[in-house]
Amino acid sequence: MELVRMQAPFVLVTGGKGGVGKSTVAANLGVQLAREGHRVLLVDLDLGLANLDLLLDVGSGATLEDVVHGGLRLAECVRTGPAGLSVLAGGSGDERMGRLTDDQRHELLQELRELSADYDIVLGDSSAGIGPDVLRFAAVADRVLVVTTPELPALTDAYGLIKAMDQLSRRDGLDVPTPEVVVNLAVDVEEGTSVANKLRAICERFLSRSPRQAGWLPRSRSVAAGAAHRRPFALAEQRGLEQLCLRQVSGRLQRLIPRPTPALVS
Repeated sequence: MELVRMQAPFVLVTGGKGGVGKSTVAANLGVQLAREGHRVLLVDLDLGLANLDLLLDVGSGATLEDVVHGGLRLAECVRTGPAGLSVLAGGSGDERMGRLTDDQRHELLQELRELSADYDIVLGDSSAGIGPDVLRFAAVADRVLVVTTPELPALTDAYGLIKAMDQLSRRDGLDVPTPEVVVNLAVDVEEGTSVANKLRAICERFLSRSPRQAGWLPRSRSVAAGAAHRRPFALAEQRGLEQLCLRQVSGRLQRLIPRPTPALVS
């Protein structure tokens, strides 16, 4: 089946292990890019256990579940989030969403492609692990961000995810991008860099891939409080280390957004 490519840059945020904070990273990146003036569509692609609508406090409404099984169009499900961010919420608790067929997944991506024409960038927050949804969404992404923490189980699972992407690329002849790494809950920049370097070294040794570090985020009370109170830390007026680190990651993603062509002066 032919791969579906978005009409705007598509960035997938994922992780090998649950609990590493990938949804928090995705939500705050979406808000930060929207605050910087970009038209951003954030899609919850954790299809069976979605939670971005809760993290962003966008209220109730139609979800991807209503698109796949209810006949709605994606455009009918878009909600407005903080800073003007557009959000497509996923469903939660419907086991059918956890086992989409290839045709259903393809149709969902086709419709997302059409909707993407209205945006500067599309961010997807996938489920954790190496399931077929994660790998197929990664295969159509322009950039994949793998979120990990310094803990060994998270780092091991991050390597396993990158390995699974590499196997998919080789088996099916797909150009799956080498992921970039975001180290979450690091003590400081030194730990963030050390963790990313360890992961890169093992990927270079066993996969001949060299994942770059997209950035790091600190272990922070304001980050945890933001998640608990459903207010992204990207909205905080008082700028701390976590906002600086977030802007560094968002800056890398902004490079994917084409600049408008200046009008010719006659």
